[in-house]
Amino acid sequence: MKWDVIASPAYSMLKVYLDPGESVTSEAGAFVAGFGHYEIKTHTGGVLKALARAFAGGESIFLNTYIARNSSEIWLAPSLPGDIKYVEIDSPLIVQDMSYIASHGNVDISVAWRGFKGLLAEGSLVWLKLEGKGGAWLNSYGAIETRELKPGEKMILDNFHFVAMDETIKYSVRKFGSWKSFILGGEGIVIELEGPGKVLVQTRSLPPFAALLARLLKR
Repeated sequence: MKWDVIASPAYSMLKVYLDPGESVTSEAGAFVAGFGHYEIKTHTGGVLKALARAFAGGESIFLNTYIARNSSEIWLAPSLPGDIKYVEIDSPLIVQDMSYIASHGNVDISVAWRGFKGLLAEGSLVWLKLEGKGGAWLNSYGAIETRELKPGEKMILDNFHFVAMDETIKYSVRKFGSWKSFILGGEGIVIELEGPGKVLVQTRSLPPFAALLARLLKR
């Protein structure tokens, strides 16, 4: 399958070029434009999984699949300004719920239980889980940086900068530094990750930007 990302990394848009019979599946609301002869199938990807995504992960209950009847082109864009990165799916990948934009192949989308420690990190108990064979396009707020952790190697990550990680990554949630740093340092809760596996990080965090906008709108 051929594809291209334009206007990266600030205002990225995904262009997928489909040969006859090929298909791509996207989150609801991602469609920008389409060219050629293609069929659109709106589905849940499994009712129980869809309900879990909607009520636990904050995702839409529906997915849209575009099936090419002749050579076609589909344009997709995320809701937030930022980058789009392609990731091959051949082993389970854990993704924050706002970062999934599209996938192809035999990729199943479900939820990953984070445990009650997820309440501390972003107030959510679940992430999305992508597994199967194929590929997925993930979006971020800002650009995306990938770090490959070696076995036993650790990384501290602000929870709002998390995009995705291999299921092989172990993680725990804790406060940032000492109590003084936790209260006054402006960081709050962080995630401690331990390899092996890859971690995708976004270069911007949405809550500080939202807080800035709220402050400006009050003027």
